[in-house]
Amino acid sequence: MNLFRRLVGDDADDRTRVGLYVDGPNVLRSEFDVDLDEVRTIAESYGPLATTRLYLDENASPGLIQAGEARGFEVVTTSGDVDVRLAVDATAAVAADRIDVLVVASRDTDFKPALEVAARNDVRTVALAPGEHGKSDALQNAAQDALSLEADVE
Repeated sequence: MNLFRRLVGDDADDRTRVGLYVDGPNVLRSEFDVDLDEVRTIAESYGPLATTRLYLDENASPGLIQAGEARGFEVVTTSGDVDVRLAVDATAAVAADRIDVLVVASRDTDFKPALEVAARNDVRTVALAPGEHGKSDALQNAAQDALSLEADVE
């Protein structure tokens, strides 16, 4: 249990630091119709956001980058594997004790080890899937909380 949780206990929700990490290539797909504002809102329900990152590959359109920035995300573009960069950054935030809750928005099982490391370090873990058809059972089972974004039905 980290020192923060030992000192203030579960009544510290207003001081809990949340790290939100969004796997853009796996979440921002036309078949899922994900609203980045909804993703933020869900993460903020766990406490104030300490880190809000949207990871994109080098081929991301300028419009997508602008949309992420306009919604308060730090956009990280990489020429390498987005998954590796996100997992390393999330794990580094856990190891440096910068977050108390790790929220990973993805459908990729590659993030299961990052969630497991976070849980072993007494960081609450949340797997946020882009919809019922976009969820990974392995990722959802590795997290303490597993949520799916709901599609708007008209």
